[in-house]
This record gives sequence, C-alpha cells and structure tokens, in this order.
Amino acid sequence: MELNLPAGLDAFLANAGWGDAAIEPLAGDASFRRYFRLRRDSGQTAMLMDAPPPNEDPQPFLRAARWLDANGLRAPRVLADDAGRGLVLLEDFGEVRMREYLDEWPADEREVYTAAIDALVELHRLPAGPFLDYSMQEYQREAKLFVDWYCPAQNLYVDGPGYAAAWEQVLAPMLPRQRPGVTVLRDYHAENIMLLGSLRAQGLLDFQDALVGHPAYDLVSLLQDARRDVSPELEAEMFDYYAGKTGAGDDFLADYARLGAQRNAKIVGIFVRLWKRDGKPKYLSYIPRVWQALERDLTHPALEPVAQWFAANVPAALREAGGGSFAV
Repeated sequence: MELNLPAGLDAFLANAGWGDAAIEPLAGDASFRRYFRLRRDSGQTAMLMDAPPPNEDPQPFLRAARWLDANGLRAPRVLADDAGRGLVLLEDFGEVRMREYLDEWPADEREVYTAAIDALVELHRLPAGPFLDYSMQEYQREAKLFVDWYCPAQNLYVDGPGYAAAWEQVLAPMLPRQRPGVTVLRDYHAENIMLLGSLRAQGLLDFQDALVGHPAYDLVSLLQDARRDVSPELEAEMFDYYAGKTGAGDDFLADYARLGAQRNAKIVGIFVRLWKRDGKPKYLSYIPRVWQALERDLTHPALEPVAQWFAANVPAALREAGGGSFAV
C-alpha cells in the first residue's frame, strides 16, 4: 500500500526515538488531518497525526492537549511534535471507541454515558483553560453554515438577515450565563471518546477547537450525537444526572435547547459542505438524525424566533423528511 507519508517524517521519527517503527495508515476524519499507528517490535505503539499546513495547524491541538493533561483529564500525551511541519507523535489510546463498543455491548450504555458525564462534570469544575471565548460572532458564524450550504443544496431562497436576527434574539439572553465560562471541547461525542481498559476509564480526542463557553454545549454534543442514536429517555436521564451533579439552575434546560438547535443547524450545514466541497457524501446519511434533534430543540419556547424562521423558510415537506434527500 502506498502510504504517501509526509515530508520530513523519517527525521522526525528518528529524533523522537521511533525511527524503527512500522507505520500503518488509519481512517481519517472530516478534516485534512491524517493518522497513522506506529508499531515497534517490542509491541509498543504510538499515534502519528499529520496536520499539514496551510490547511491544518497543530498548535491549537497541542495547547489543548497539554492543558487537559496538566489538569488531570485524559488527553493523549504528546510524545514529540514538529508544529511547523504539522507532525505530532501521541500516546496511542488503542482501538476501542465508545461508539463501536456500544454497538457491540448496548447493555453497557448507561454506565458508559454516566462515565462520560462524570468527565464533563470534572472538566466544568475547573477554571476555564487558555482559550478564546465562544462569542456571539462565533455562534452566528457557525449557525450561518445552514443557510450557506444546506439551503442552496435544496434550492431554497431564504431570509438570511432574518435568520441572523432570530439567532441574535435567541442567544443573547444566554451569553451572561456562560461567564466566566468553562472549557468547551466542541466535539464531545461517542466517536471522540476512547475506552481505556474499563468502561469508566475514558480518553478524549478531537479537542483542538476548544473555546471558553457554556457548560451545556458539550453536554448537548454528547446527548444529541450526530453519529449515534441516543434515545430521548437516555438523553433525559443523563441530563438530569448532570444537573444533579452540578446544581444547574432553572435556565439550564433552555440554554441546552438553544445550544442544541444552534449546534444541529451548524452540523447540517457542515455535513452538506463535506459532500459538496470535499467530496464526502457519507455524511449526508447522518442528517436525518441531526434534523430530528433540531426539530425537538425548536419546540422549546426559548427558540420561538428561530422556530418561526424555520416555519417561514423551510418547507414542511423537507422538515417532515428529515431535511430531505440530496442528488449525490
């Protein structure tokens, strides 16, 4: 197999003490990053992340990984890096992801999700890390992906300024409640959680976009998972478990719905972009699940302005069809 290894890799691995390792390619994600597993004859393994500039920059990943590790949270330890080339050598968390484990062992679902909630509780007890704030501008930029990518793909001519105004009205009351804020990993779900030898020992992946924001964001990311079905019953049970652990106030459920709707609208736009721009149509199959969660979030009274925009701009037939079909 042609590995198409990154330039400068031999010297990088030699300097890191891994020059004798065999290299195996691994499946990629929705970005330009690539991953390889390194194996030594002794049985030791490590992970190589290739995050090539200018499309990728490993510095945010390195900053977040080191902060998480320094604060007792289980990010992969950085063994070596050459950020200028986009090369990072990491501790290997193995191959047992939460999603695939639960596909095989569904009876363990409650215990695994409880452990994932406990990790969030631990994260949210810490002062926020050295990251930028999750600003209204960023929320709006993300939400706009829906009108930039989904709407044109469905030949919808929509009220863009009205969409932004509706989100401003919905999110503005929440912003004071996300101060001083917690570290938000932004992609906390079953494909980014590794099981490290037991159900309660869990490792974190894909946190390079961390910001300082609202504690409900990662909770809704986990419980309204774009890639795995989470039943409404389990979602409600885990929400209550988190609220009981943290003493979340009366506004927390409304903010959870706000961020769920914002995140799900963003994800629909991203999945269409992955198809149209990046040639990755597989993500279209996830849209009905995301859309279902979006529709549930829109029923909360806090989402009324955005719900009205959807009623006026997205035909009922598309909504009832889970976002509709796409001519792939």
